[in-house]
Amino acid sequence: MRLPQMKTLLALAAALGVSAAGAAQQWVTVMTVDANRIEFDKSRITHKSEGIAMVWSRMALGRDYIDDQGLRYTAIEALSRYDCENRSFATLRRIYRRDAKVVRDETIDEVRELVVEANSVDDKLLTAVCQPGGVATPQPSAGGDKAAASPAPAGKASAMYADMRSADAPVKPRTLQVADTAAAPAKPGEKPADKSAAKPGEKPAESKSGERPHFIELPKVDKSQAEDAKGGAKPDDKAATKGAPAKSEKAAEKPVVARQDLERLYATSGPRKAAKPKIVEPTIPHNIHWAYDGDGAPANWDKLRGDYATCGSGTRQSPIDIRDTIKVDLEPIVFDYKPSQFRITDNGHTIQVDVGEGSSIRVMERQFQLLQFHFHKPSEERINGKSYDMVAHFVHRDDEGRLAVVAVLMDKGMEHPLIQTLWNNMPLERGQSISPATVIDLNRLLPPPDRRAYYTYMGSLTTPPCSEDVLWMVLKEPIPLSPAQLSIFSRVYNHNARPVQPANGRLVKETR
Repeated sequence: MRLPQMKTLLALAAALGVSAAGAAQQWVTVMTVDANRIEFDKSRITHKSEGIAMVWSRMALGRDYIDDQGLRYTAIEALSRYDCENRSFATLRRIYRRDAKVVRDETIDEVRELVVEANSVDDKLLTAVCQPGGVATPQPSAGGDKAAASPAPAGKASAMYADMRSADAPVKPRTLQVADTAAAPAKPGEKPADKSAAKPGEKPAESKSGERPHFIELPKVDKSQAEDAKGGAKPDDKAATKGAPAKSEKAAEKPVVARQDLERLYATSGPRKAAKPKIVEPTIPHNIHWAYDGDGAPANWDKLRGDYATCGSGTRQSPIDIRDTIKVDLEPIVFDYKPSQFRITDNGHTIQVDVGEGSSIRVMERQFQLLQFHFHKPSEERINGKSYDMVAHFVHRDDEGRLAVVAVLMDKGMEHPLIQTLWNNMPLERGQSISPATVIDLNRLLPPPDRRAYYTYMGSLTTPPCSEDVLWMVLKEPIPLSPAQLSIFSRVYNHNARPVQPANGRLVKETR
């Protein structure tokens, strides 16, 4: 989008958003599922001569939701620009509310144009707002008991809402199928339903641009399940008594959606990357596994599965380029690593070594048990822009499930005896594990006790699902490995490092 156009749209957005909770609002419900509603404000629709419509919509939730930063809210309002002719939209601003109070107001810096999916909530919004005067959809007005009692058909989810998480318990997203009902005949002035939409039992059609759908789908239910959930089927309408043909069983089905499934429905990441209008990302096949190159490369991790969304939307991702640190008197990491037998595995991404119980570290008055360690080439971490030949990540977990990772940098030098022991037992094939009788002393993979100064910051796992709230400690002193040992790992994994991620102003401490 050209800069002058963007400035004009943002100015219009500011004008439209002066009062996101003004008294003149006319919220019209597009879809109601359980106690949650998708609505648009009929009083705040602005039509431009070139076929552009600006409108505020909102997702009114039936209870509190919470995001990764602990922000609680009961509604998300979104200001979006709809291209009525080309059937696309872009979200410019979001307001998060808890009841009537604004808890966050964010302007989308990197506006992304998305194709409107057939039969989606965005499709219904576009149909409504692009008509002269913004003709309302046939749903009851927002907040009515009738709307809550009679859910609208649950089509494909909206892509404009993001970062929603249950306040009760986080739920791991999974791929689900939307429960669609038969489309009602179009009213005068309304556009007919898209015939290319998927029928029950068929896969959803891809968008014209080939973009992977930005939604998660809900499971279908059969008629008996729907009736049981509602307390019995309702009689046919009066048209049936006058000789009108009865509706088919499939047309009479109503979606029954669990509250947790609804949470998953809206657990989308929203716009993240800048893109030119009408240019969308290529489709990523659902069977692509995450990797370090090709379609499964790090740039696409967040698009491969719903529970990988944090890889693209997270704000405390690892690794980072460690710089601009503050030097303080960090307490030493107390290593209590015991000699242990081990199991070495080629897991398809790295060489991983699982160890027996009993090894741990203690730092910040918390004790973490060592689970496993693995290797990356080159080092994922950078120190003031410098990358090392390899790194070993020692992954620990405390009794409350919190993770702590110690990174030991590795540079070419003398041969390392323990590394050689591991390479001697390296599996011949990917997916294979070997459990030798050999006992290893993990302390030999650490720098000497008097040279264990470190950097520390809060980050994430460096592989999907890229979970955050991970305590990172990167030892300053590298350990050596020979060129031959580096070459052996290169034969198996020549490059298995995630690129550095934005620091986003995080505090990084350094032992002075």
